[in-house]
Amino acid sequence: MTLGEHLAELRRRVVICVVAFAVGATVAFVVYPHILHFLQAPYCRVVGPRHCHLFVTGPLDGLSLRIKLATYGGVFLASPVILWELWRFITPGLHRNEKRYAIPFVTSSIVLFVFGAFLAFVSFPHALKFLQSIGGPSLEQIYDPNKYLGLIVALMAVFGLTFEFPVILVSLELVGVVTPRKLSSWRRWAIVLIVVFAAVITPSGDPFSMLALAVPMYVFYEVSILIGKFLRR
Repeated sequence: MTLGEHLAELRRRVVICVVAFAVGATVAFVVYPHILHFLQAPYCRVVGPRHCHLFVTGPLDGLSLRIKLATYGGVFLASPVILWELWRFITPGLHRNEKRYAIPFVTSSIVLFVFGAFLAFVSFPHALKFLQSIGGPSLEQIYDPNKYLGLIVALMAVFGLTFEFPVILVSLELVGVVTPRKLSSWRRWAIVLIVVFAAVITPSGDPFSMLALAVPMYVFYEVSILIGKFLRR
């Protein structure tokens, strides 16, 4: 294909992704109450269903919140189409052995991202309990929905992206940048760096979320060493 044909192909793929996002955002806008109820569930587990109200302070806050959740939902619902179009665009440039590795890498990346986001959602009530207690009993908690939902979505995104850690390590092992022996020799430093990284990158700043992120990362580090040894064999 010529450069112009490549650009035309790219434009077609981008248009399909934009249309998929628009459809997904429209669906998320319509089912907004269900999405809000789902994301509000960790807060309700902490304070009880009768008291888990989110308070807005401006007349436009409800509209901005609905648009924000529609945007997040559009990206989530359109992600299969976006990934498929990206895959179809880069596939013609891959060799057969590269395609063989690409499929398990893409699949494992999606599974790990979803697992990381789910773990963040499950551990979020513990983070809320800690954040409520750290200020003392004299403070009454009134949550702004934009800040609350921004925190939980950011936490899920950070966990999901961080859980791509083993995919990156195995990729580096495949191309020869690092070896399983090197990773084994760096184990002590890896523990320290993983804990520091988890403490810095966790949006909520609570120890529960930090441990929920650091422990799986270290497990992934060890699993990456085992996978690297298997691939070398």
